Amino acid sequence: MLIAAILAAVSVALPADLAKAARDYDQAQVTSNRAELERLIADDYRLHNSAGQVQDKASFIADQVAPGYRLEPFTVEEKVEQVMGDAAILGGVARARGTSGGQPYDVTLRFIDVWQKRNGRWVVVMSQATRVPKG
Repeated sequence: MLIAAILAAVSVALPADLAKAARDYDQAQVTSNRAELERLIADDYRLHNSAGQVQDKASFIADQVAPGYRLEPFTVEEKVEQVMGDAAILGGVARARGTSGGQPYDVTLRFIDVWQKRNGRWVVVMSQATRVPKG
């Protein structure tokens, strides 16, 4: 039992191609890079966003590249990294700051991205984000 608990706590490095895809995905959001978002997000993607809405791939990308939208670079803390063959769960807590519709925002989100390796490459198939209350 103790050995199993220790092994479960040991961080296992992500496969290199998944780690790169995750970095590329974060960067694509910060730079509003439509082509990269199209490449890294599965066509059947669903986001359960922090406003309680469900978005598909087209809706999420439209928000990311909309005029007046900007996301500042962010750091993920309390990381979640679990790989299960050709599927993975990546997430954590990130402070998201920037502008949306020209208005500033500053929220802390607890999020999970579900990745799947399809046709030899990793894509995000589902995400969920919850606002962390201030205070």
